[in-house]
Amino acid sequence: DLILPNGGTPAGTSSPASSSSLLNRLQLDDDLDGETRDLFVTVDDPKKHVCTMETYITYRITTKSTRVEFDLPEYSVRRRYQDFDWLRNKLEESQPTHLIPPLPEKFVVKGVVDRFSEEFVETRRKALDKFLKRITDHPVLSFNEHFHVFLTAKDLNAYKKQGMALLTRVGESVKHVTGGYKLRSRPLEFAAIGEYLDTFALKLGTIDRIAQRIIKEEIEYLVELREYGPVYSTWSTLEGELAEPLEGVSACIGNCSTALEELTDDMTEDFLPVLREYILYSDSMK
Repeated sequence: DLILPNGGTPAGTSSPASSSSLLNRLQLDDDLDGETRDLFVTVDDPKKHVCTMETYITYRITTKSTRVEFDLPEYSVRRRYQDFDWLRNKLEESQPTHLIPPLPEKFVVKGVVDRFSEEFVETRRKALDKFLKRITDHPVLSFNEHFHVFLTAKDLNAYKKQGMALLTRVGESVKHVTGGYKLRSRPLEFAAIGEYLDTFALKLGTIDRIAQRIIKEEIEYLVELREYGPVYSTWSTLEGELAEPLEGVSACIGNCSTALEELTDDMTEDFLPVLREYILYSDSMK
């Protein structure tokens, strides 16, 4: 065995003590980061609005900051999905050399997912909250003027109409110049990365389809289990000698139903959203 000076361990191995020390250092880094951060943004309190022409959801965005760019220490505004989409487009125009975090997909299959259901709205809220937090943590994007207006303006539509035409024209010009350059002479390194992203996105798409099929089958199986449990319980009342084992089978089916429901919820709420975010990120990088 390789013995290192001062009681060290060989490279590639770890001990419980070293792992614990690493976790402590990471926790300390997180605490220090929280103390030094000067911008905090949260998305919560979704509300449904029913108008004559449309129905939509708005989300409350609360911003707390000590930056000099903010006149007040705290702001609270409401935004709908299309406002988030506007922000992302503006960031792409004004910051063409930076990777802009992806938004959750806007459209859903009608009749399959109710976009006004509590579950869907909460899933979207979490995704929008993560979107803004990624921008907030970025050393360049978090200082973008459009982002500042998005967080603070009471009437965002007025700002949209007003424009800031000069910045828009400059952003579009830079975007066209950089885009044209890439088309004329794309380095081999970027070409290789592009091929890797295509393969990566293809495999993620396959995993996504398989995961959705598994969840669909689990839900169907869960419905059947919930029907079987009461059957065995009722059967036990009719069979004196078999009552105890039949009740045991019914209890086991109930336990299986609970475990399967938890597994399905975990895949739906934790696994699929992360997988979809990876897919959207790979699309953003192309």
